[in-house]
Amino acid sequence: MSKGLPDADLSAGSRTNPPGVTAPARPRSRGGSLEDLRRANRRLLISHLVVGGPSSRAELARATGLSATTVSSLVNEMLRAGQVRETRTGRPHKGGSGRPPVLVELATPPGGVVGVDVGHGHVRVAVAGPTGAVLAEDVRRFDVDATGPGTLDLAAALVRETLAVAGLDAGGVHAAGMCVPAPVDRATGTVSTGILPGWRGIDPAQELAKRIQAPVIVDNDANLGVLAEVRHGAARGHQDVVYVKLASGVGSGLVLGGRVHRGTTGMAGEIGHVQVGEDGVVCRCGNRGCLETRVSARHLLAVLQPAHDEELTVDRVLDLEASGDAGVRRVLSDAGTTIGRALADLANHLNPSMVVMGGPLGSAASVIGGVRQALDRYTQPAAAAAVQVRSGELRERAEVVGAVTMAVAMVTAGD
Repeated sequence: MSKGLPDADLSAGSRTNPPGVTAPARPRSRGGSLEDLRRANRRLLISHLVVGGPSSRAELARATGLSATTVSSLVNEMLRAGQVRETRTGRPHKGGSGRPPVLVELATPPGGVVGVDVGHGHVRVAVAGPTGAVLAEDVRRFDVDATGPGTLDLAAALVRETLAVAGLDAGGVHAAGMCVPAPVDRATGTVSTGILPGWRGIDPAQELAKRIQAPVIVDNDANLGVLAEVRHGAARGHQDVVYVKLASGVGSGLVLGGRVHRGTTGMAGEIGHVQVGEDGVVCRCGNRGCLETRVSARHLLAVLQPAHDEELTVDRVLDLEASGDAGVRRVLSDAGTTIGRALADLANHLNPSMVVMGGPLGSAASVIGGVRQALDRYTQPAAAAAVQVRSGELRERAEVVGAVTMAVAMVTAGD
């Protein structure tokens, strides 16, 4: 079966809403009971532990806005229920003096979880232990856009093979997180067939769950990329982050106030389909002049190819950029400037502290330099000064790490 996490908490519900961090919960209506409020606040604490890792009670109180008394009471309940455990492994008190504080961390059952990263041209699978530590990983090239069922068959086969390498039994998989390179409709669980034409009518969470006999939760790839970079990568410690994945398409994931933001229908972050030219070429989404038509990897390779005798690949372009090829650097810098111009409006609206560039081309210094230049030029000075632009630390593994993180949250969240 498939299972998911609703907006603002980590309980069972909508398939497409993985872990986030929210403000203190309030009863949804006059009829909301005290137990409903306590349950929501327990989920809030769990979501902070998912994103922030082991934390002291005082840190949880500061992060959530809940009172110290409430946090202490909820943590004690969760300790008795086996949802969390205490540890002294951590930082000492201020200034390094005194014993380290008692930290609270998520307690997970034996067995493991699975992360599945479905990109436009690949399927990557990671098998992890109960805490999210990856035990084995594999990736295959595949034309994902053309066939949803075929992609899911391959993903299930890779899951079984990777479990065997990790030494885990299929029956020990508690949950699987999966990302797809398209928006996921929050109401139906289906994906945009304008982006993935071979996936019409498919609920990927439900279909993969049938194949691997474990609960599955699905989200957009850029959402899981930003989750991974905030939890494990370049944006650790940041609460307002924009992640841009520059690959065969262009997507972005948003963390606002420490929480992954998806919007009403799951379309938040579709920066690749912001119009940057009214008379531009028709995009695969059906609109004209989308950002993706100007800066995607396939477009940049086509622009650069006439100047080179060899057949260019993304890896070769990155090698040429690193070696100082002036033409490649100019094209990548222009692409970064175009992306940065689109991000400038977003930065004025959202005032993030970091932009993380991910995807195969996100690590290029020329791209990052172009983004920085455009933000400085087009963003309000105070907002521009506040935002860092960095390459993602997790590179091509960001999305599968995010999928694993989401699966761990799915296992530890239920109550």
